[in-house]
Amino acid sequence: MAAKQSTMASLTQELADALDSLVEFILRGGKRIRPTFAWWGWRGAGGEPDAQAVLHAVSGLELIQACALVHDDLMDASAVRRGSPTVHVTFTDLHRQRGWLGSPDRFGMAAAILLGDIALAWADDMFYSSGLASHRLAAASEPWQAMRSEMLAGQYLDILTQVEGDESPEAALRVARMKTAAYTVERPLQMGAALAGADTELVERLREFGADIGVAFQLRDDLLGVFGDTDVTGKPAGDDLREGKRTLLVALGLQRATPAGAAVLRDVLGRDLTDADVTRARSVLTESGAVAAVEDRIEALTASAMRALESADLAAPAGERLAALAVAATRRNH
Repeated sequence: MAAKQSTMASLTQELADALDSLVEFILRGGKRIRPTFAWWGWRGAGGEPDAQAVLHAVSGLELIQACALVHDDLMDASAVRRGSPTVHVTFTDLHRQRGWLGSPDRFGMAAAILLGDIALAWADDMFYSSGLASHRLAAASEPWQAMRSEMLAGQYLDILTQVEGDESPEAALRVARMKTAAYTVERPLQMGAALAGADTELVERLREFGADIGVAFQLRDDLLGVFGDTDVTGKPAGDDLREGKRTLLVALGLQRATPAGAAVLRDVLGRDLTDADVTRARSVLTESGAVAAVEDRIEALTASAMRALESADLAAPAGERLAALAVAATRRNH
């Protein structure tokens, strides 16, 4: 990534400054969960001895994540990510500060789209320039390529669900599987295992584990998007409500609440909210049993994932580490 940044930055100082902003965003916080799952997928499949090259390849997952976050924040009109202004807000403010021509908002939007695209291009470069043997890269190319397409398709399903106003739990789970579960856990595990030359049976066990943990991860994210502590999550309280997201939590709340409670939820979705609005929505979600139902679903998915993990023939200590990662991913507070 540094080499790519240096080469492109040599063209103009303005481009150098923009790329510095992108790299700062990538390195600012984050859980690094995707490359970690890929690493233990590789270790679990007995991968050796190309550790440095594997680290190089799987680190590209963080750049795919950066692309997703930059574009997601733009589409959701989010102002804050990891406690700092989002990329499109940063460049909108830069336009205003410099007194440039045209619309600051359009410039910020365009900059975020293009910088997110650069991150995605760098991810491919990082993966294919890792130095791994060509047959290993070829084996891992299938999950790598599928993951990129699934992430983007899931993002489209997310915005489509919002504009259609689809309030069904089935739609919410479909988005969770496509948008987050596949590229967060399932595909990284498959990618790591493929880099180690894993057999079909092991890959299938890891994918079963990853699919369930990935959905559970997103459901925890949905809870934090409404109930999370801003100082811990780095995002405003109730941000998912402001963005009008029809998550499983919201879908179950609408399904289980009284007519008056459902009216409260529909009233707060997709608009600016006061602290009192967020509090009212939280009360409905809790009292309707939606919060408890999502917690139950997380526990059930985690238990199912652990059964798949236990059935996998993994090299030590990968099974233990993956189990710990699963717990950390599904019980986190940020």
